[in-house]
Amino acid sequence: MFRALLDTCVLFKPLLCDTLLTVAEEGLFQPLWSQDILDELRRNLLEHRVTETGVDYRIGQMAKHFPGAIVTGYRSLTSAMTNDLKDRHVLAAAVRGRADVIVTQNIRDFPSSSTAPYDIEVTDQDSFLLDQRDLDRDAVYRALDRQVSRYRREPRTVGDRGADRTG
Repeated sequence: MFRALLDTCVLFKPLLCDTLLTVAEEGLFQPLWSQDILDELRRNLLEHRVTETGVDYRIGQMAKHFPGAIVTGYRSLTSAMTNDLKDRHVLAAAVRGRADVIVTQNIRDFPSSSTAPYDIEVTDQDSFLLDQRDLDRDAVYRALDRQVSRYRREPRTVGDRGADRTG
């Protein structure tokens, strides 16, 4: 299965995280993250005034629904990584987890010279989600329908997709 390591920056935003993980539930890709990524997510959420209970719930739900997502045994690889120092743990986890892609907003922190030896692509969340849609449009729209149906406020449906059929 296609494996995507999700960086903290894409897990941080609640709607984006929900979208990525709901698409993953359709079986289009296996999400991956590390304990360092989850620790960074925890710190960032707490800094943005999410309660400890809220953070625990969110990370607990991620672990519950994706028990195979956690990558371990990567820390010994960190010093060999040549990308941006603050994100070397991300690339090391991607290598250990045999990720095909790293989904991040910090693309410049992962120059191709650092990822090419491991055959790992780096992409932003928008390109990644559009690629998923191109691979299986129906599965992505099922995921989006399911995602918005869980919300309390409108819109609670994806709506007319007719205008999007060509894109």
